[in-house]
Amino acid sequence: MARSSLSLGLPVLLSAVALAGLGPSACGGSGSAPAPTRVDSIDDDGATKGPATAPPSVKPRAPDAPAYDGPPLDDDPLRRARETIGQRANPDAPVPPACYTRTRTESGALANPCWVCHGSSSLPDRRHDRQRQASYAFSDAGKVNRWTNLFEDRRAAVEAIDDATVLAWVREDNYTPLREFMAAVKDDPRRGSYRGYRPDLDFVAGFDERGWAVDGSGWRAFRFKPFPGSSWPTHGSTHDVAVRLPERYRQTEAGEASQAVYAINLAILEASMASDPGLADEALRWPTEPLDETVAGVDLDGDGFLEKTITELAGLPERYVGGAHRHRVRRGIYPEGTEFIQSIRYLDPDAPGMVAARMKELRYSYKKRELSDSRILAARSQRTEGTAEGTLPAYGGGPLNGVSTGLGWVLQAFIEDDQGRLRVQTEEEHFACVGCHAGLGVPADQSFSLPRKLPGAAGWAYQSLAGMPDAPQVGMRRGEVAVYLERALAGDALRGDREMIARWLVDGGALDEAALADAEDLAALVMPSRARALLLDKAYLVLVREQSFTRGRDPVIDPVETVHRRLDGEASTGLSEAERVYTDGRLQLAWPGLPSPSTPLGAPP
Repeated sequence: MARSSLSLGLPVLLSAVALAGLGPSACGGSGSAPAPTRVDSIDDDGATKGPATAPPSVKPRAPDAPAYDGPPLDDDPLRRARETIGQRANPDAPVPPACYTRTRTESGALANPCWVCHGSSSLPDRRHDRQRQASYAFSDAGKVNRWTNLFEDRRAAVEAIDDATVLAWVREDNYTPLREFMAAVKDDPRRGSYRGYRPDLDFVAGFDERGWAVDGSGWRAFRFKPFPGSSWPTHGSTHDVAVRLPERYRQTEAGEASQAVYAINLAILEASMASDPGLADEALRWPTEPLDETVAGVDLDGDGFLEKTITELAGLPERYVGGAHRHRVRRGIYPEGTEFIQSIRYLDPDAPGMVAARMKELRYSYKKRELSDSRILAARSQRTEGTAEGTLPAYGGGPLNGVSTGLGWVLQAFIEDDQGRLRVQTEEEHFACVGCHAGLGVPADQSFSLPRKLPGAAGWAYQSLAGMPDAPQVGMRRGEVAVYLERALAGDALRGDREMIARWLVDGGALDEAALADAEDLAALVMPSRARALLLDKAYLVLVREQSFTRGRDPVIDPVETVHRRLDGEASTGLSEAERVYTDGRLQLAWPGLPSPSTPLGAPP
């Protein structure tokens, strides 16, 4: 049996600090799907059975859940974004609070949570930034920690919110009003026309048991292993993600809508992004949901026949199929026009998977341009040189048309206003997304979620951690959660999640191996107790009322002592001197049963 979540007393819980998450489709029936709602053009630099069983479909909220009943939507969700264009209180806003962590613990031990973000990148950019584990390599402006919400004492404000109030809050739907409002927004050149993403997914209708959006919009939800540390629910949020490919990837060569063709193209993309980058294309073997080779006319499982049902890709095809048959498959690269939508939600301790109806944020990304390998390397080199010289990164676009990452992607995000209504994030608030997606070495083509998808049929469903194993990263043998806990000496970069420490670590920071062995799945490892979930909801609600997101979004209750307030001449983290810089961090996972050449016999950990 898994160890149950602890029910800690309020004094202990009020000393907790939590990190919020990071940073990422059916065709309907035989009819054609609605055209995607995309970001307008801007310049850019640059199974049948899987490792776990997919649970029944989970909708973000039940059909009878109360709709948003706050103040009338008479406030423009674009207003704040328009009024603050060009304003930037934090010059180094893309650098997240976790990067200011003090690596030396109170006991004198060294904690390294940095290895999960800064390591060896996958193709195509090969951005190896593991040296960032060794130093606080900030610009001059970044040496002052402007994430000042970390240092506020909000215990009184949190205690003033009762359980009934916060439960009613998290159970309201604040997405549908945004979707309806944005659909009706008209261009207003005098105030700045909006050419960004207009939410088009009906979250209330939800997804079917195979992850296809019931509304026929082309979105498809998938189950993935959350990024270690920051994206675990125990730090305050649940995350779901759906993907959508351009229309030609959802059609036959004759231009007819085909869910069968779409499923094949998604399987090819999944294998390209989620498989061990150390495997050659021809050596790749990847489990799939049942696929029909006959609609594509391609022998995908390599047995010499075209069959109505296959459940494995043998080797990576040279091209996509159907209407996209002319498009070359590039390992580790999303095709132009790929879209992701992610909702970051409060915790509802009484809902399946603690998925609340209310969204904290809605995030959208669009692959506007598929750059060549040479352009990717050139853009990456230019940005690396600029960082080395101490200059701040510059990003194109803006909040009204999406912020460009400089490597082909455009990002758009929404966040709550002080009444809980979702609004377009300001230019500076957008940098919380750009910093991690565009500024780290670990992401695969600037994405985090699809490369960590549960393989095959089991992974095509609305997000659920139930039944999901703690798969190791490629090249490792031990579960990712266990390795993170051991290296970070905690369950988060700020070492503030006392509940995770109490559950999985013993005195001195050693792993409680017996407790970890008893955990039946990933949910047992990273879901919070009911008391902690409610506390984190309340702490975040305080931030919403303050609208102080440019000073930090982490649901912090009392002042954090494990981060630097400023760095005066202190460049080293101490990790290199102690030989605690790790070079083995990878985004992709070694799911049970999958081939991987990256794990030599006897290799630690």
